[in-house]
Amino acid sequence: MMTPIEFLHEYEQRTNTHRFEEVAPLIADTAVYWFNDGSFQGIEAIKQAFEKTWALIQDEQYTIENVQWLVEDQQSAVCIYLFRWQGNVEGQLMQGMGRGTSILKKVDGQWKVIHEHLSSLPQ
Repeated sequence: MMTPIEFLHEYEQRTNTHRFEEVAPLIADTAVYWFNDGSFQGIEAIKQAFEKTWALIQDEQYTIENVQWLVEDQQSAVCIYLFRWQGNVEGQLMQGMGRGTSILKKVDGQWKVIHEHLSSLPQ
């Protein structure tokens, strides 16, 4: 059985495959994701958001760091973290960072993301 820490690492690795079919098993069907460009509810809307980002940022590498677990029990876990991304945007190497919140819940004995909120750092 994966711990929440192991799950988050697996999620990061699968995100970097740029294949949503690798990421989807880690996301609850009814999950809600909040990004700077909108809110996305349900697996299909989240898939479209991921694929839009991967199309915009070619060869993106996404990393999660400075993870702080706010809640961690047998059925749920909540963490906050910094994220970094780097990739090619219209032929230019670009990078950025922001902050994130992930809420995990056990669904049928497996950890799943039920909410993720990624945003830019405050000015």
